[in-house]
Amino acid sequence: MHKTLEFPDLLRLIDERATAFRAAIAAAPSLDLPVPTCPGWTLSDLVQHIGEGRRRWAATVAAGPDATARTPAQGDAVAPQEPEAVQAWLAASTELMLAALREAGPDQGCFTGWGNTQTPHTAGGVARHQVQEIAVHAYDAQLTVGEPAPLPVEVALDGVEENLLIASFTTSAWPHKPTAFDLHATEGRSWRLTVDGDGARTTRLPTADEDPDAAGLSISGTASDLVLWLYNRVSVDSLQLDGDPQLLDLLLAWEPEDWE
Repeated sequence: MHKTLEFPDLLRLIDERATAFRAAIAAAPSLDLPVPTCPGWTLSDLVQHIGEGRRRWAATVAAGPDATARTPAQGDAVAPQEPEAVQAWLAASTELMLAALREAGPDQGCFTGWGNTQTPHTAGGVARHQVQEIAVHAYDAQLTVGEPAPLPVEVALDGVEENLLIASFTTSAWPHKPTAFDLHATEGRSWRLTVDGDGARTTRLPTADEDPDAAGLSISGTASDLVLWLYNRVSVDSLQLDGDPQLLDLLLAWEPEDWE
């Protein structure tokens, strides 16, 4: 049975993935190392992105529904250069955001950065997305230092759904014959992305062997590989495809007006 993670669990996972990120940074011989999954970035750029970004989200959440995309970051938004100071700055950045989320609670209205999707514009929605952003960037950092690890199952299972609900929703009409894409995690959860004249939307499915209706294409793999593929960290070769693979080409080439 699918269960959406509760708000306290989201806060716990933000903290855990931020800790994993800091551990990878601490293991790096230099912050000048290029990040393979973030072209043009070094670890220094990734550190700045994570630290400044969490401080900006702290201010955004604290500002409530009136916040904007340009809400100034809380505190010192520039990463220090010394290794120990970097660790302290990153930890403080995470705690600023967590404190703002705790103060707001899951139901407070909040600027989110996404438009019309299947995910609410609330602090809870922000927290759910932050788990994924920090988890994927922790993977980036781990890969850079030669110690990549799969995303924890709890994080990855929620991440497949969270990504689909935001990044794959549109009310723009699918310009081809209506079809569906099923994503099956080997850990036992499945989702269907339906595309038709009403756009694209995601629903939860029973497990793969209980699904009564065949999809045009099914994509199967571990939840971690599914998330990393959705975020362009691994290729589709990491997954198993069943059905018409040309449908995936059509989906990837589709550019609805409200997809950025």
